[in-house]
Order: sequence, then C-alpha cells, then structure tokens
Amino acid sequence: MNADSIQHSPRMSLAPYPVHPVTDDVVAAAQRHPDKVAFVDGISGERYTFSEVVTAARRLGRVLQDEGIGLGDRVGIVATNSPEWAIVFLATLFAGGTVTTLNPLYTEREIKEQFGDSTPKAVFAVEATAPTVKAVWGDAPNFHLTADVWDLAKSAAGEVNPVKFDPMTHLAVLPYSSGTTGAPKGVMLSHFNLTSNVRQTLAAGLVDGYSTTIVFLPFFHIYGMAVLLLPGLAAGATQITMPAFDPARFLSLVEEHQATNLFMVPPALLALANSDADVKMESVKYIMSGAAPLPLDVARRVSERFDVIVVQGYGMTEASPVTHISLLGRDKEGTVGPPVPDTIQKVVDLDTGATLPVGEIGELLIKGPQVMQGYYGRPDATAETIREDADGRWLRTGDIVSVDVDGYVTIHDRAKEMIKYKGYQIAPAELEALIMEHPEVADVAVIPKNSGTADGEFPKAFVVRQPGATLDEAGVMAHVTAVVAPYKKVREVEFIDAIPKNPSGKILRRELKAAEIAKMADS
Repeated sequence: MNADSIQHSPRMSLAPYPVHPVTDDVVAAAQRHPDKVAFVDGISGERYTFSEVVTAARRLGRVLQDEGIGLGDRVGIVATNSPEWAIVFLATLFAGGTVTTLNPLYTEREIKEQFGDSTPKAVFAVEATAPTVKAVWGDAPNFHLTADVWDLAKSAAGEVNPVKFDPMTHLAVLPYSSGTTGAPKGVMLSHFNLTSNVRQTLAAGLVDGYSTTIVFLPFFHIYGMAVLLLPGLAAGATQITMPAFDPARFLSLVEEHQATNLFMVPPALLALANSDADVKMESVKYIMSGAAPLPLDVARRVSERFDVIVVQGYGMTEASPVTHISLLGRDKEGTVGPPVPDTIQKVVDLDTGATLPVGEIGELLIKGPQVMQGYYGRPDATAETIREDADGRWLRTGDIVSVDVDGYVTIHDRAKEMIKYKGYQIAPAELEALIMEHPEVADVAVIPKNSGTADGEFPKAFVVRQPGATLDEAGVMAHVTAVVAPYKKVREVEFIDAIPKNPSGKILRRELKAAEIAKMADS
C-alpha cells in the first residue's frame, strides 16, 4: 500500500473470480463433507447435515418450479433465523428465482410496499408473521410457512429441474436498502456479486471449515445473509441459528457448541461487556463487529474480559456487502480496516468530486466485483449512487472518511442522512412522509440524535403544527408507531415554528443537528 490517491487492497488478488451460481458453493461443500453438520437449530437442537440441506433445497426448488416459479421470479421470506430459512433461500436459487427478504417486524403497510415493488410470486412466513403477511397476500396461491419446509421437500415430485442463466447479471437476491429520498429501494445483487464477496470475505480468515458460529444476526439483513450464512455454507462451517439475540442464551450456546468465531453488532457487544454471566468464551478467537460504528470503550472491555480479538468490518448492502475488514494481527483502533481483495478505494471532495490525497477527509468511493447491478426499477437512484469516470465504475458509499497510507479507513460521518439505530438503517425521509400524513402536521424534519449508548442514534422529529392544532408529542409518536417496525419509532419530538430549508426547498438538517448538539452541550 502506498500514498497514492487511489488505493488497492493490500491483500493478494483472487482474480479471476469464477462465474457460477451461489448454489454451486454450497453443493461443493456438501460434496466435500456430506455428513458434517451445517446447521443446528438453537431452539430445538435439531441438527442438519450439508447433504440434508442440499437435498431438501433441491426438492423444495422443484416444488417452487411446479408452483410456477421461473427464472427471475421473486420469492419473499418474512421470517426469523432458522435452518428452514436457509433451505427456502437455496431452493429459490436452485429454481432460478430471486429472493427478496423482509424484516419480520414489518407492519402490514411496510410489507405491502415491498411486495408492491418486488412483486413476489411465492412467500414464506413464520407463524408469528403469518397473519400480517396474509393480510397483504390475501388468497393468492403459494403462501407457505417455513415450518412446513421439510414436509414440502418430501412431497416434491423429484429434484429441481436444471436452469440456465448468466450469473454475472442474473439476480440472486433483492434486499431493500433505505435511501434518503423516502421508501427503501431494491438492491440488485447478482450471483456473481455474492459469490465474489464470499471469496473476498473468506480471504480475511475469519471463517473456515473448522469454524462454529452462533448466528443471531438476521438472515433477512445483508450482514446475516452474506457475511454469515453464505460464507459459512461455502467454507463448510457449522452454524447455530438463533431467531433473536438473547444474551444469556447466546452465551450458553457459545459454551455448549464451543463457538470459534463470532459476528456481532455494537449493542450485542455492549450486552456482553455488561453481562455478569460466569462465562469465559475460551473457544472464541475472533469477534467481528459491523453494521454500525463500535465505541472503542466497548471493544476494549469485551476484548479484555474475554481475552478475544475484536475487529471491525465495513460494507453496505449495495456492495454485497463487505468492502473492508481489518487484517488479523494488524488491527488499528478506530478504523474499519483496509479494502478486501480486489477492492479499490478513493476519497473524493464532497463538492467537486475530485480525488483527494491520502489523509484528507471526503466521501469514500469503492470499486470491485461485489458492487451491485443497480436499484430495481430506479435508474435515477442508480445514477446518483454509481459514478462512472475514466477510472471505472465507482460506488458512492455516502460515508465521510479519511484513509491512511496503509489504506485503513476511519469513518467520520455520513453524507447520506441515514439514522443507524442498533445497526438498523432508518431513512429520515420515510418517517417525514409518514408524519406529514397526520392532518395536524404542517411540516416536519427528522434527524439522528445520539443516544449516548451503543444503540447509536435514534430518530428525533421537529414538527410544525397546522394553525389551531393541539397535536402533542405522544400523538406524533403514536401515529408513527402504528405503521412502522419498532426500530423505526420516533423517540423524541420537538415543536418548532418553521423547518429550515435552502432556496430549493431541501431541508437543512445540518442546522437542526447543530442546534441539537449545542442544546445537549448546554444541558
């Protein structure tokens, strides 16, 4: 690595990257060790080998084909983590379909919006989400419960019929990433995007065939899906699934299964740091934290208490998602590490877009085989996020960073105005649109407010009432809570006379943020 403005990964190149379906990686793992345990259900204790997983997925894929799922058709999954979730995921890909994932906490409105955009032809839910999903799905065919996966596979007429497609462009998954302009956008990730990123992630050395991981990070989120599930399957690791994070149960599973590598988010690490459980986690060698900035104090406390190495990684849904991971044994506190193999980075001026020298602060752009195809049905948004220049096709991350001469990235702020709460991304514009639906609201702006904890930020709303309105804080909160997932709730409301805006009408959130910071300092 050198001090050039455009920096390459310090890791050895993995090019040329093979062009094949995601399922080929899993089939290869099953051929290497068919009887090895791929999944353990962390609730029931049921175990499933790689051979059983691939066989069930092939047969479920045939069921989907017989239900009319063809090349490119979407299959929705609205469920918590389980071995069955993985079976549905793989079955869809075997059948030539595309998986679209939904947060099981989504309300009827949120599910309706994503279904309306992605138009799935089949859907899988768990019992807890089934009523909400059915309210949207109605009497349409191809509604299933994940609990029925094994019976469906047994009932199949045979194994999946082979399908042909171009892995370079054929979409494997269509997850939704919240943008700053309102509703979440479908991120088009091809088979090649995902298989390339699996190789890039595995090259970091955090997962291999000897690994045992406790998987509580949700599969519906790109972190759980493409950093844990897929690399684990490709490497031949054993994954113990949890439907949600429970500190006591998590630590119990770590001890019971002698987990080796853990992937976590800051709130979960804070829970470990504060836990009074008599657990040493001696089997764990590394913990990688992602999805949100990790406070140094939390990282140090976990590392010292459990005698474990804690490193940070970085990425985004639009990059499949991993772009940076710290080199083991060469971690730099406060950074997210250098780029993964075959990923190139540069920092550009926020106003001019000109490439900046090493050490200066600007927006991070990255280039590599993992960068998305674009946003589904949104060429306008794609053009805003993908920048083409003489050096190639660059993904604008929206994060304000600096890089050192070794390529290690320090994140300072976000150009995009996303709010990160407990690792979840919340779009201010989405909440603003919802609040504006209230008849007593004349105008609104939503900003991130620092919680002062490892939860990160939470949404604070500045509201202008209609003349004569009596709307109070509780009324605004209740209005939002009724139609969004719990993590998106507005947690503070302030009524003001006018929302600051520029001449073109864009909300000047920076002014509201600055005023809020000053107010907190005074208090």
